[in-house]
Amino acid sequence: MQMQSKSLGGTNKMSENQDLFENLPVPKALATLAIPTIISQLITMIYNLSDTYFIGKTNNPYQIAAASLAYVLVFVMTALSNLFGVGGGSLISRLLGRQKTEEAKRVCAFSFYGAIVISFIYSLGCYVFMDPLLRLLGASDSTIGFSASYAFWVVAVGGIPSTLSMTMAQLLRSEGYAKKASFGLGMGGILNIVLDPVFMFVILPSGQEVTGAGMATMLSNVISLCYFLLVFFRLRKNTVLSLSSHRLPAGMKYTAPVLSVGFPSALSSLLACVSNMTANNLASGYGDIPVAAMGLVKKINMLPMNVGMGLCQGMLPLVAYNYAAKNYKRMKSVINCARISGMGFAVLCIIAFELFSGSIVSLFIKESETLALSSVFLRISSLATPFMISNFQMTYTLQAMGKGPQSLLLSSCRQGIIYIPLMFLMNVLFQLYGVVWAQFIADGLTLVISFIVYRQICRQFSE
Repeated sequence: MQMQSKSLGGTNKMSENQDLFENLPVPKALATLAIPTIISQLITMIYNLSDTYFIGKTNNPYQIAAASLAYVLVFVMTALSNLFGVGGGSLISRLLGRQKTEEAKRVCAFSFYGAIVISFIYSLGCYVFMDPLLRLLGASDSTIGFSASYAFWVVAVGGIPSTLSMTMAQLLRSEGYAKKASFGLGMGGILNIVLDPVFMFVILPSGQEVTGAGMATMLSNVISLCYFLLVFFRLRKNTVLSLSSHRLPAGMKYTAPVLSVGFPSALSSLLACVSNMTANNLASGYGDIPVAAMGLVKKINMLPMNVGMGLCQGMLPLVAYNYAAKNYKRMKSVINCARISGMGFAVLCIIAFELFSGSIVSLFIKESETLALSSVFLRISSLATPFMISNFQMTYTLQAMGKGPQSLLLSSCRQGIIYIPLMFLMNVLFQLYGVVWAQFIADGLTLVISFIVYRQICRQFSE
């Protein structure tokens, strides 16, 4: 099926994007969308780690623990961006596959303004209920002041620009503009790395390093948002990427199709927050050092997680477009190519983390007790990497197809239905180390369910 370029302005750029979706060899098409996305994910990971790295230079485990606790609230912003970014982006790609460009424009506008509303509500709520939320996350008297200061700048002040930037990046990818999306997020990440030491060690006094990290992150996200607004403005006449309020649909026409896909993706991030909160609370029963160690390992594990998610985000528009165009053969080729790439990377991660865990952790903290505990946690958690990436790919495939209920099932199982109760059980049976092993078991069980669901869906496809 060919999408007529003239419907979108007839530009050469749109012809290139059409060729990307329909004709380009699958490995090259996947690489075109996935590599820039992975790079931006890695830069985002690095700038998140930069907060931990520079805070770790204080050798103050309370500030490290505080940033880790507050970062759970940051995960919620990712969930909110997925609600409209993944949901809207998936629907846009499917509408393009059906040549319904005018509807795609309306979905883009709906997703943008929906993200504004929901992020404003969240930021305001965090500001009003900051202390109780942080106490719920496991903050102690030693860490709550640091946590509140970090969360104020990153979430309460910076929540809207951060959520909008991530949402707009997803919308750009839906039409094949992966490089522009990745540049915007990557630029924000690089700025944060540069600004972190300036705010932490130059502008603010000693003892306020975690506050400086929060201010640097907020400012970086504001600049990133400005970039995305400029890109959307320049592309507005030749693409479906419309932010015009005049294109907002009347009534609730697109609410269900967008949220049916976006909600499972958002729920996955929210459940990740809940599971992190649960892990922190369970770890806090053994002292502040295990909380700091748990936080460090979760930050380091962002490497395989972000590469896996970047690969999936690059895969999603291709799967969605070809699914809607009923080109099932090309769709399956994209899925298989992504699966092989993901497994190869997962194996490399296991080898690296098993052999060099101590050296990797020592980059972030030198304090001996935290370093030793973090090294053990990292070796255990690395074993779940192949399962984690496979589950990501299954979930994103279902989201690309618009299979909201099935995607919801997998999201709920991995981080909620299986993982959270399992942590409590493993804590009773094996104490602190049992909490760490729980993710490996939960990911393995979820993968079994994922294959069953995927095989059932594949029965509808013609060869």
